[in-house]
Amino acid sequence: MTSYRDQHLENGENIIPHISVVCNFTEPTASRPSLLTYNEVTTFLHEFGHALHGMLSEVTYESQAGTSVYRDFVELPSQIMENWAQEKGWLEQVALHYQTGEAMPEALIEKIIEADKFQSGYLTVRQLSFGFNDMAWHSITEPIAISPGEFEKQAMARTELFPEVEGSSMSTAFGHIFDGGYAAGYYSYKWAEVLDADAYAAFKENGIFDKATAEKFRETILSKGGTRHPMELYIDFRGAEPSVEPLLVRSGLVK
Repeated sequence: MTSYRDQHLENGENIIPHISVVCNFTEPTASRPSLLTYNEVTTFLHEFGHALHGMLSEVTYESQAGTSVYRDFVELPSQIMENWAQEKGWLEQVALHYQTGEAMPEALIEKIIEADKFQSGYLTVRQLSFGFNDMAWHSITEPIAISPGEFEKQAMARTELFPEVEGSSMSTAFGHIFDGGYAAGYYSYKWAEVLDADAYAAFKENGIFDKATAEKFRETILSKGGTRHPMELYIDFRGAEPSVEPLLVRSGLVK
């Protein structure tokens, strides 16, 4: 998703945003159209969520429009969109056979849903280990006398499941936290999952196509940009601070 011009007011006139989503989809062939992989579909849904954040903005200043929000909040509008790709009711409407028009078989839909939980426990602690490592590096207040490898090992010890690979050190290649804009903020990936799972629970409760819930999400989250603190906006939508429970359920870690 790219924003060429963010929504704002200028002399009382609403200046509409210019937003694009550019996708590197599977190309068509001489015998069939472009058929998207499941990952391409979820990537499109993700980026379209960012686009909605910009297109539905209703703020005064460009600096607060669309995705101009705290880094640990910007992925909520995008990641929440991916949840529909795990829904039988949605897949039956959009995942139609390109020749026959038949809906995706229920058995295949169940495989897609179950595959999303594969190794979710390991992936959870892996992501947490990156966040702990990042925060450790950016919480240093005095010189350290140990090697980067040992420092990282200590920071990630509570999440490690496998024997150490001697001589390895992921920190030396951890570009996200040193030149990628995520310094002391890598936790935001997992935090955004907490937000999107809890927010999507509102749609699960009211119906995944419920218009009133969608309008409330638009009004309280998508249209507000960075005009207020993210937690205030979230509580306006959900009525409470987010719970980790929906994410644990979605990941298959609790029932």
